[in-house]
Amino acid sequence: MPRRRKRDIIIKGFSKLLKEDKLKIVSELMDNQVETVELMKSFWHPDKHKQKIFDEFSENTISNFYIPYGVAPNVIINGKTYLVPMVIEESSVVAAASSAAKWWIDHGGFHAEVIDITKIGQLHFSWNGDIEKLRKVWDELQRAFRTATAGITANMDSRGGGITGFELLDMTDKIDNYYQIRVSFNTKDSMGANFINSCLEEFGQTLKSFVSIHPGFNDNEKEVTIIMAILSNYTPGCLVRSWVECNIDELCDLDDQLTGAQFAEKFKTAVEIAEVDPYRATTHNKGIFNGIDSVAIATGNDFRAIEAAGHTYASKEGRYKSLSHVEITDETFKFYLEIPLALGTVGGLTALHPLAKQSLEMLGKPSAEELMMIAATMGLANNFAAVRSLVTKGIQRGHMKMHLMNILNHFQATEEEKNLAIEYFKDRVVSFASVSEFLKETRLS
Repeated sequence: MPRRRKRDIIIKGFSKLLKEDKLKIVSELMDNQVETVELMKSFWHPDKHKQKIFDEFSENTISNFYIPYGVAPNVIINGKTYLVPMVIEESSVVAAASSAAKWWIDHGGFHAEVIDITKIGQLHFSWNGDIEKLRKVWDELQRAFRTATAGITANMDSRGGGITGFELLDMTDKIDNYYQIRVSFNTKDSMGANFINSCLEEFGQTLKSFVSIHPGFNDNEKEVTIIMAILSNYTPGCLVRSWVECNIDELCDLDDQLTGAQFAEKFKTAVEIAEVDPYRATTHNKGIFNGIDSVAIATGNDFRAIEAAGHTYASKEGRYKSLSHVEITDETFKFYLEIPLALGTVGGLTALHPLAKQSLEMLGKPSAEELMMIAATMGLANNFAAVRSLVTKGIQRGHMKMHLMNILNHFQATEEEKNLAIEYFKDRVVSFASVSEFLKETRLS
């Protein structure tokens, strides 16, 4: 019989192994086991206590994966100046945000406001009963929900948050016997996922008990099947708006080939294209999330949930479109972004990750609402910088200049070669092939 390859072997009990043993198993799949182990261990934190914290963030950890931690200075939001931490591996994102922030310093800075902070949880259940009977006792059931979760919500209530409302939804036109209880929450400075899910699971047990013993329901209506109880990452009620505006004449210095009015119209058309074409909107919005995600990661927030909510919001009218918009009125140019952002500044990684704590301190220990405004602003800053480049000099010139260092590192260029390359490509097109050719000629000379 042919010998089974190591990659084909099913590993039992992997999660129960020590980290060293997990790493040994992984290294056996590699061409050079010793180098693999050394590489993985080289990314372990020298402080064993900190490394233990990192290991416990996730499961089956064998090392840490580094992503650059950058800073965008001089970001003025509502008259307050911030030094904004940004964690991202993509070239030119931090530079773009910094460039936009620098330009808007002399043109009014950024403005932002939180429109609402409502988050949603859903109790999905199946029931073969008369919905009108449930509506008749709806107030009584809501009181039972609040009583059942009083111990869970006490701390949040004391901070001015908690459960803010219930809604009973009849979804039987979509799925037989399917109903939903949609619950709204204010979780204050916490992202609140665990709080919301704990409340929802308690609501499920309360609903089952309530219906089973209430005299208002007959025998064949007394059984409720809880399908699931879970928060929704779509948070259209947790909304923030960020914007910039200036006189159109002030835009004259953005490109020597365009007047302020020409730039404003071209910029507006570029954004309008993203409002009507989902192919362009996807890339357009990705640029917005470059800024938002980098702040979310730096502060220990869930960027996947943020993106999911944002993309859903971009599709709320039945077609995927731009999250940012332009208005030109009375000689005024206004560029704005409206997006749902469920962020937290207490609990979770914001308290456990040393750099997340440092990021929040760098930002002045903001509330969740202030962090929402900061993150949205960085999304707008990156979007402004990207569209500005696209409608003027093109995006590749600046992006590839920033990408030059990555290409040089790929070819293991020395510091001397890097300095020569930076000087050489100041006024030349950067590409993988051109850098390769430059290094070949440099090394032969």
